[in-house]
Parts: sequence; structure tokens; C-alpha cells
Amino acid sequence: MSTDESVGGIDEAGRGALLGPLVIAGVALKNSLLEELKRMGVRDSKQLSPFRREKLYSVITRVADKVEVVEVSPQEIDSRYRHGLNLNQLELIKMAQISLRLGVNTVYVDAVDVDEERFREELSKRAPNIVFVSEHEADSKYTVTAAASIVAKVTRDRRIAELNKFYGDVGSGYPSDPRTMRFIREYYVKTGSLPEFARTTWKSIRRTLGVRE
Repeated sequence: MSTDESVGGIDEAGRGALLGPLVIAGVALKNSLLEELKRMGVRDSKQLSPFRREKLYSVITRVADKVEVVEVSPQEIDSRYRHGLNLNQLELIKMAQISLRLGVNTVYVDAVDVDEERFREELSKRAPNIVFVSEHEADSKYTVTAAASIVAKVTRDRRIAELNKFYGDVGSGYPSDPRTMRFIREYYVKTGSLPEFARTTWKSIRRTLGVRE
């Protein structure tokens, strides 16, 4: 593979979140840049501080051939689910669409399916001219996927910051965060409903809160 050739990476942030969007990001980077980006500290976004992610986000978006970001709202996730489309299937569709827009021959994807090969095959059906490398924890193995993970994470963090500014402390948006669960409970007691930026189809969360869909 030529050092001048670009490769793609795709990852997401917010898959397991209760509040805020699911963000899926794709980046196309020249092979010649990958080693330098790795030396600069580009790796799985979960291993980086918010400050480092922001700094690297600026670098990645500046040097990338292309950056594609899709924000999937809780309303879309809920609507698709009610029409029989689960989160894996929704991500598959969005990732295939992003892959086609990156304009590269090879894309390294962080597989969301328990079966990496099945996920690769499904992507290939939707984008047959692209070679997919579909692996779990691809963001910790491939710099280009790590770059995508940083773009996705920073984008989602910014959206959560906007919610915090407008609504007060909503926490990280994840069910494991006590601040998030406290916000949801207080919001429900006050309004009798879940906020518009919550995924209302999560049965376990509704059961915990004692709320109906």
C-alpha cells in the first residue's frame, strides 16, 4: 500500500448512552501520516484526557483528507427501534454510508457486532468496492480508527456540554453515571416525561425509573 494512499477509519461514541446523540465518525488519512499521528499520541479516545482529545481533534481534522461525522439523535434511535431496526443494524447502515463518502479503498472499522466477520460481510454488501477490516477494539489497534474515535468522542462531549449548559448537570449521559440518573429522575418527577434528548425505548432504564414509553 502506497504511503500516499489514504485509508479510512470509523468509530462511534455514545452507543450505550441514555442521553445525547450516538456519534459515528469516519476519517480518511494518508498512510504517510499515521506513524506521526501515533507518535503525537493518537490512540483509543478512552485512554486520553478531554484536553488531549481536543488538541488531537484539531490536528486530525486539519490533516485528514476527509472527516465525516453523523449524529444520530435519540429520537431517530427510538423511531428506528419501534420499526424493527436495532442499534447494531442502525450503526451498520450509518457506517456503510460514511465509508462510501470517505473516498478510500480500505476502511478499518470498530465492529459493533459480537461477530466481527458477520459485521464485515454486512458492510461489504452495502459498499462492495471497499475492503473492510472489521475488528473489536480496532481503535486500540489502528491509528486511523483511533483518530475516528477521537473525532466521535469530542463531538459527543461537546453536545453533552451544551446540554449541561442549558439543563444543568446531566452528567456524562450514561446510565452508570449517578448524576445522569439523578437528572433523569428529577426531570421525570417535575415534568412527567423523559427529556427529548433521552432514549425512551431502553426498557431497563424505564423499568428502573418506573416510567412508560
